[in-house]
Parts: sequence; C-alpha cells; structure tokens
Amino acid sequence: MPALASHRKPRSRSGVRTNSPAVGITTAALASVTLLSTQSANAAPTEPAPSVEEVQKKVDDLYRQAGVATQQYNKAKEATEKQRRTVDRVLDEVAKRADKLNEARRTLGSYAAAQYREGAVSPAAALMFADSPQTYFDQTQLMERLTDRQRGAVTDFQSQQAAAAKKRAQAAKSLESLTASQASLRTSKQNVQQKLGAARTLLSRLTTQEKARLAALEREKEAEARRKATAKAEAEARAKAEADRLREEQAQRPSTGTGTGSGTSDGTYATKAAKVLAFARTQIGKPYVWGATGPSSYDCSGLTQAAWKEAGVELPRTTWDQVKAGTRVATEDLLPGDLVFFYDDISHVGIYIGDGMMIHAPKPGANVREESIYYMPIYGSVRPA
Repeated sequence: MPALASHRKPRSRSGVRTNSPAVGITTAALASVTLLSTQSANAAPTEPAPSVEEVQKKVDDLYRQAGVATQQYNKAKEATEKQRRTVDRVLDEVAKRADKLNEARRTLGSYAAAQYREGAVSPAAALMFADSPQTYFDQTQLMERLTDRQRGAVTDFQSQQAAAAKKRAQAAKSLESLTASQASLRTSKQNVQQKLGAARTLLSRLTTQEKARLAALEREKEAEARRKATAKAEAEARAKAEADRLREEQAQRPSTGTGTGSGTSDGTYATKAAKVLAFARTQIGKPYVWGATGPSSYDCSGLTQAAWKEAGVELPRTTWDQVKAGTRVATEDLLPGDLVFFYDDISHVGIYIGDGMMIHAPKPGANVREESIYYMPIYGSVRPA
C-alpha cells in the first residue's frame, strides 16, 4: 500500500512565536503574581518602634533588675568569702591533726622497735640473770609502766586517726560549698552584665531627638520628686517648730523629775548620724559600680555600709539584710542618717539627710549624689542604731 502523505505542517525552526496567545497569558500571569507578591510584602505588618516613654520605662526596669542582680551578686560574694575562710580554717585544722597523728604513729613505732630489739624474756630467766632480786623487781615495775604507756599510745593514735578523718570529711564538704558559692557568684555576675547590656542597647538605638525627649522626661520626673521633697521639708520644719515650742513650755514648768531620758538617746544617734552624713558627703561625685564597696566607687548598699562603718556600726552587705538591721520607722518620722529602701524587691537604698533628700549611689553611669527620696517608690525605712 502506498504511504499516505502527511498533511501536518512542518514545525517552525525559529522557536515559539512572540505573538502566541499562550505566551501573552503566561506573561500576564507572571506579572500578576509578581504584583501580588510585592503587595503582600508591603502589606506585611511591621512592629512599631517603641515610644520614648516606653523606652524609658523599659530602661528603668532593666536598671532595677540589674539592682536586684547586683544584690544577688553581693550576697554570693559574701558567702564565697565566708566559705573560703571556713575552708582555710578547716584545712589548717586538718594539717594540725595530721601532725598529731604522725606523732602518735612515731610513738607506736618506737615501742614496736624496742620490743623487737629486746625480745621476750620469761620472768624466771630474768630473775636468774638479774644482778639482784631488787634489780629484777625494779625492771618488772618499769615494764608494767611501759605497757601502760604503750596502751595509751595506741588509744591516742586511734583517737587522732578518727579526728583526722572527721576533719578531712569536713574539709571536703566545705570545699563543695565553696564551689557552689563560686558558681552562684558567676551566675549573678553574668545576670548583672546581661541586664546592663540590654539597657545600653535600648539607649543606643535612640535618635538625637529621642534622647533629648528622654532627658526632658527625666527632668520632669526629678522636678516632681523635688516638689514632694520640698513639701516634706516644710512638714519637718513645722514639726520641729512645734517640738521646740513644747520643749520651751516644758522648760518653763516646775520640774517633776519624770523625764524619760530620750534626749540622751536622740543625742547619741544624732552624733553617729553626723559621722555617717559627713562621710557620705565626701563620696559625692564618685561613680556607681555594681559590687563596689569603696573607696573609689560604690554600689548603693556598699555606700550605706561604708558610711555607717564610720560611726562604728557594722551593717550587712546587701539591701535585703540591711533592711532588717535596725528599727523600722515611718517616712514621716525619718531622721538624718536613717536608711531608706526602694521598690517592692528592696533592690535600692539611700541615706536620708533631711528635707526629703538623700545621698545614694543611683545606678550605672551615674555618680553618688543628693536626690529626693521620692524619685523612686519607697519600700520602707530603718534606723540602724
């Protein structure tokens, strides 16, 4: 059968035609997809930049958290130093026990060597070879006494051995506690650094205008705190005037001899407080450094501890312990020298100087200064002595 001729048109070798309807549809589709993708990207929600007020609140909160972490660091450091002293003392005792044990061991060794050299001699033979019966009885009595000493030496050795083992176990436990304290110290230090780093990062992202706005907010906050301090100063002045008036009236009355003697007590406290305030004022301008206790820099509780030490009063290291070291007093009853604590977590402390003002080491980047006690929320106050 003859082959049928093909009626198909040969394919063009020039490729797909540009005026093909399919190509036009494809191109339009791609363009639509691209347009939709661009619109979707533009329509994606972006997180708005925080306002200056929000940054201020966040930074203040980070500084407060750093204050808490600083007190944790101070507590861990104090525990580490205390535990290290304990370890050193116990190791000294272990060494002394080892010396006593070695001495007891040498005593036993000398008895054993003597017995080996002399050998065992029967009482009958000893009597026969003795120069005289009296000499024999003198030697027998001596041997009995030596036997008692040997028995005592064994007992002493056993006692020293047990005591040395006990001290070694105590030293091992103390070393474990020291290791735990050191680990806590490292963790607290890292926590402080993390909080302060986060605060610095937030502040570094502010524009010049935002930094100016932040400074204005700080000035507003300080002005409000000063206003409250002024009101307290006026109240204190009125209270003092009233006290002076009552004291003058009492002085004009006939004496009944029923005085309470509180003036002497107040005078004693005022004397100590004067030393505290004199020291604190000489520290003004020195930088805040977390964990520092002076003399070139301080954190808040390091400053209060150093100031009251000048008056002969040893305060604990942390704010959490200092708030327990004295008599609690109300804000309206504050006297110069009292300690004022801030925030619910008691992470900050300052020294009251009167008229609603205090001296304190504020925060990283700031120096020891005078400031209103109303700059931060007050937790409570303590009179240390």
